[in-house]
Amino acid sequence: MSENCSHNCSQCGSDCKDRTEPQSLLEHTNEASNVRKVFGVVSGKGGVGKSLMTSLLASSMRRKGYSTAILDADITGPSIPEMFGIHQKAIGNGTGIEPVKTRTDINIMSINLLLDNDKDPVIWRGPIIAGAVKQFWTDVCWGDVDYMFVDMPPGTGDVPLTVFQSLPVNGIIVVTSPQELVSMIVGKAVKMAEMLDIPVLGIVENMSYFECPTCHDKHFIYGNSHIEEMAAQYNIPNTARIPILPEMAAACDRGDVESIDAIWLNDLITAIQTS
Repeated sequence: MSENCSHNCSQCGSDCKDRTEPQSLLEHTNEASNVRKVFGVVSGKGGVGKSLMTSLLASSMRRKGYSTAILDADITGPSIPEMFGIHQKAIGNGTGIEPVKTRTDINIMSINLLLDNDKDPVIWRGPIIAGAVKQFWTDVCWGDVDYMFVDMPPGTGDVPLTVFQSLPVNGIIVVTSPQELVSMIVGKAVKMAEMLDIPVLGIVENMSYFECPTCHDKHFIYGNSHIEEMAAQYNIPNTARIPILPEMAAACDRGDVESIDAIWLNDLITAIQTS
């Protein structure tokens, strides 16, 4: 301990053995950003529709009149710009990087907005990827944002840990699919959030069923739903089931995700508003 120690560990950068308080790992946004609430969209595995849910949540909140933003933290597999039909590049100014706006004025930042060619692979190691995600938070001029949604890569590795520790995350939404194997993987994501003291607001089961357009019978193509069991097991308060809809897939393919009225997410949207 230094002889000039003030005993205020929260404002001290020294690495001394007498430190009494852990240093916060939270990063601050730049002067051109005012983000009120941040929600992570996570999954234990890939291919369950996490980016779709991120887009639907942001679009739904924007439809309610809130200013919204999406931070695409899936650096090696970015799909957010394509869903919104965005092909222009982000540009910088004297303060930082300007996000690209969608047709309904949602602020977007993704690695694909910085690459010369959208199809160029990002071949980076984990710490570099995590550093890029942190810079998306600190170096982008987000402006005045009521709700930011972070589309995270699957799993519990470097990027989710970086987001949970560096951003003031108010809660997470877990995305899953009906297969039984997924329930075990969901548990890993939920327990990671619990270990880092981050609330789990809800769980969304994507591709839950297909409703016949003629007879309206529901067919559980990928197996019976397990979402209620998982919600009860992990005390998750809100659930949503998203059907298989060819027209929704077509809207995403043509970059028109903002046209989808995601009525299945209404309860979850209310939970986000009141969190």
